[in-house]
Amino acid sequence: MSTTQSERLRELLEPLVGSQGLDLEEIAVDSVGRKRVLRVVVDSDTGADLDRIADVSRALSAKLDETDAMGEGEYTLEVGTPGAERLLKEHRHYVRAVDRLVKFQLHEGDELVARILQVDDEGLDVEVPGVKGRKATTRTLAFADIDKARVQVEFNRKDKKDMTEEEEA
Repeated sequence: MSTTQSERLRELLEPLVGSQGLDLEEIAVDSVGRKRVLRVVVDSDTGADLDRIADVSRALSAKLDETDAMGEGEYTLEVGTPGAERLLKEHRHYVRAVDRLVKFQLHEGDELVARILQVDDEGLDVEVPGVKGRKATTRTLAFADIDKARVQVEFNRKDKKDMTEEEEA
């Protein structure tokens, strides 16, 4: 997909996605055999449930049908959310990941897995889990020190509301 087409699609679709109370996170056009697939990734601070995704999908489909932004050939429109192991790129992504476990790749080559506690304009405070019975420690990371950050899936984590006072301590 040319940069021109990508920019045209973003300019066309972003206001429509925004009017639905969502952020346009990503646009990708992939060829699958002779067919093309337009993938649109949306999100918001409160998440995007299936009803909101269906609403925005219908609105995007109607808008695309009335323009030639995708050209003449057939294509499939797929609208979804970033997924469980999303890559954190923008400030709003970090804010949405507060209280989530994240794997960081730092500039100096180190890897760090920590829970985001708080985000500000310069960086974030994280809690590094304790190892072998040691207590967790907190650390501040500047955005400039982070090469890559990806949310990690946690299958056995208890929500604070489900924990007893003893477990929480």
